[in-house]
Amino acid sequence: MRWSQMHIPTLREDPADAGAPSHRLLVRAGYIRQLHAGHYSLLPLAVRVRAKVIDIIREEMNRIGAQELLVPTMHPKEIWERSGRTETMGEVMFTLTDHKGGENVLAVTNEEIFTVLAQELNSHKQLPQSWYQFQTKFRDEARPRAGLLRVREFTMKDSYSFDLEPAGLDVSFDKHRTAYLDIFARLSLPVIPVEASSGAMGGKDSTEFMSPSDFGEDLVAHCPACNYAANVEKATSRLDEVADGPGLGVPERFDTPGVRTIEDLVTGYDAPANRQIKTLVYVLDGKLTLVLMRGDHALNDQKLADATGAVEIRPAHPDEIKEALGALPGSLGAVGVTNLPVLADEALRGRRDMVTGANTDDFHLRGVDVARDISVGAWADLREVAAGEPCIRCGEPLEIVPTIEAGHIFKLGYKFTKAFGITVLDASGERVHPIMGCYGIGVERVMAAVVERHHDDRGIVWPVAVAPFTVVVTVAQSEDAESAKVGGAVYEQLAAAGVEVIIDDRAERAGVKFRDAELTGIPFRVTVGKRGLADGTVEVTTRATGETVKVAIGDVVAHLRDALAP
Repeated sequence: MRWSQMHIPTLREDPADAGAPSHRLLVRAGYIRQLHAGHYSLLPLAVRVRAKVIDIIREEMNRIGAQELLVPTMHPKEIWERSGRTETMGEVMFTLTDHKGGENVLAVTNEEIFTVLAQELNSHKQLPQSWYQFQTKFRDEARPRAGLLRVREFTMKDSYSFDLEPAGLDVSFDKHRTAYLDIFARLSLPVIPVEASSGAMGGKDSTEFMSPSDFGEDLVAHCPACNYAANVEKATSRLDEVADGPGLGVPERFDTPGVRTIEDLVTGYDAPANRQIKTLVYVLDGKLTLVLMRGDHALNDQKLADATGAVEIRPAHPDEIKEALGALPGSLGAVGVTNLPVLADEALRGRRDMVTGANTDDFHLRGVDVARDISVGAWADLREVAAGEPCIRCGEPLEIVPTIEAGHIFKLGYKFTKAFGITVLDASGERVHPIMGCYGIGVERVMAAVVERHHDDRGIVWPVAVAPFTVVVTVAQSEDAESAKVGGAVYEQLAAAGVEVIIDDRAERAGVKFRDAELTGIPFRVTVGKRGLADGTVEVTTRATGETVKVAIGDVVAHLRDALAP
């Protein structure tokens, strides 16, 4: 390939609206261009990188016996209604009506369609099955951000396993877990496998593969000592025991004029935060619910969703709260409340001598015994862990690490095979539902995550495995006939040796070519210039280290072959 003939529109300045390094550099280096929010065109260099990422994923999926197929990206809406996910995923689902009035959706993911395909499985002898595809997905993200990291249209490798029983699903899940670790290792993308919430996907067990990044939007609780790791939506930690006194025989009401926050009670009324009950009011699927937390703990909304199974969750409005409880936030409590469901965090179980709102503005209660005074309908782990809290396994301090989700695998269970009536004959002749797993990797997000991990102040530093080209031959003085001739010869030799190479033959200054080679991140640059030709050498520069060595013109292929050897 010749640079002069390729569309590589590099920019000298960062785009004004880009913050994440991957966003800035993929735009500047001529890889992507935004069409509108959350939708990007991939330019020639990006298409080459994408193809390499897909090839690596495909090889590892094939290695575990998965079979590639391809399903439509537009589906009849009724299929999604059958699974119930028009409700759980409706907010991010694009819908459209065809000319006959039929309602359709664009694929958010593909569990439903793969389950429909499984209708032709009839016997346990046909199991296990593992099917995968690379397909465009659409999600109506409210706030697309950071270039390719959160978009509304993207390529996903999604795969689905069908097994006869849970033990078989365990095997399929572990195979995918191993394949994912191998994929990310080949992409030179460090990841932390973490326990995660299954969210709208359903199912029991789920593992995310999270790549640490300052620009990641997911937080992971990680213990460096024992390697415990979990998304904060799932993570927990040890709690130091709090010694409660006997408290009072009945709760005692006291004046708290102007008190609106936990800190107000701490500083003005000698009520430590860990001795307060924070009363939050949420609307869960249209029903007002009290959610109780320890005063020094934060609620994690996903844990609340997982604990209740609620699809629509929002904080109650002040007027809704006032009508139900007779007070505004800052004076709320659950003592004596019997007309609303009460959900409490496990950290409050068994606590006595607590302080909470009295459901009268500017009044609180002290001496509250949770078991005695509050009608808790359900208990759950609802709190979000914080940095420095003791690890649940070893007790050492936890770190909270910002990360990018590179992949996610789920044990779906029977949710979809039951919804669609999929059965097979088992060994005894009984009809049983197969059990499913699903496994996803966002291809363009992985490309961006690799850039987040591999860049410097001069541009992208692609790992060889996914670089658009392995070598760029830069003719420093393209107007010089001898330089152009030798550059062309080196280019031909490398191409004949099977090296992916591009020659920068543009009529540009050498400095411009060098900057573009660094910006685009091509791993090796062979510079052909008049000074080197005088003694029969060219310069070979390694992008990752900046090291430059002189190599005899006839030895370039051998030198690079050695440099590329595992």
